[in-house]
Amino acid sequence: MKIVSIFDTTISDYNLGNQIIMDSVYRHLRDIFPNAFFFKLPYMEITRHTIRYIKQSNLIFFGGTNMLTGQMERYKQWGVSVSNFYFIRDVILMGVGWWQYQTKISFYTKFILNMCLSKKYIHSVRDSYTEKKLRELGFKNVLNTGCPTLWNLTDEHCKKIKRSKAEHVIITFTDYNKNPVRDKRIFDVAVNHYNKVYIFLQGVGDYNIINELNIKGCNVEIIPPNLDKYDEILSTVDADYIGTRLHAGIRALQYKKRAFIVGIDNRALEMKKDFNLPVIPEWEIDTLPDIINSDYEIRLNIPTENIIKWKQQFKDDKL
Repeated sequence: MKIVSIFDTTISDYNLGNQIIMDSVYRHLRDIFPNAFFFKLPYMEITRHTIRYIKQSNLIFFGGTNMLTGQMERYKQWGVSVSNFYFIRDVILMGVGWWQYQTKISFYTKFILNMCLSKKYIHSVRDSYTEKKLRELGFKNVLNTGCPTLWNLTDEHCKKIKRSKAEHVIITFTDYNKNPVRDKRIFDVAVNHYNKVYIFLQGVGDYNIINELNIKGCNVEIIPPNLDKYDEILSTVDADYIGTRLHAGIRALQYKKRAFIVGIDNRALEMKKDFNLPVIPEWEIDTLPDIINSDYEIRLNIPTENIIKWKQQFKDDKL
């Protein structure tokens, strides 16, 4: 039995967006390796116990999220360090992105990534910005595939997303990037243009933002921080999505719902550039009413050829 190990960002992390990412990561990896044994590795707490499993693995992946940064010694997005990097080899990136816009890449980062990332296999990254950064580090074996959460959002899939406004709406906020004016604007648009507002709590601090809004007397229902509950609403309610949570919006697209993601960081903005993801930059938030009330077609530019090429490189690995 062959072992495929994945650095899993749902371990010791409260952001349900990582569950959405890893759900797609595992789905696609199981399609590539239907007979393999899958093992979850903690991505931050890399202990001797973790290293023992790494040594037993035939292939090691890191799926999704912002694990890459120009100063790994300062911004801890992955638990690799000078004390354990020697044991971590040939890691394959799968839809991984770069944390924020950064100009400088430290020698420490270059050293660690060149030691730990695979030279044999092609890496899959989330956007062209991340691809550019890896190429600056000397990696030629990299393809821009987009996040694995996008891989099944084909033209055929998107054609099934209705173009007119839904009766209800699901909204989200982001606890680590609060903006009272922006967040109030999202809520007001939702209340004024839809019959019922659902608020999905993706992060542990999102409820605090709701407490700062005046929701009394409004037709509002809180979706608890549970991905199954969110999926249930998406599958049973006629609803659009509006919010600052990127992957909650992508999850809505997966369920064939119109989604309008308010772009608050480089992840959403770069994916809009590359894949035509329906992202509205936060400085254009006043255009929301016109957009949601229009005949809006969701049509993405998924890099299918790159995705196929990345997957096919494993065809000779009989796992």
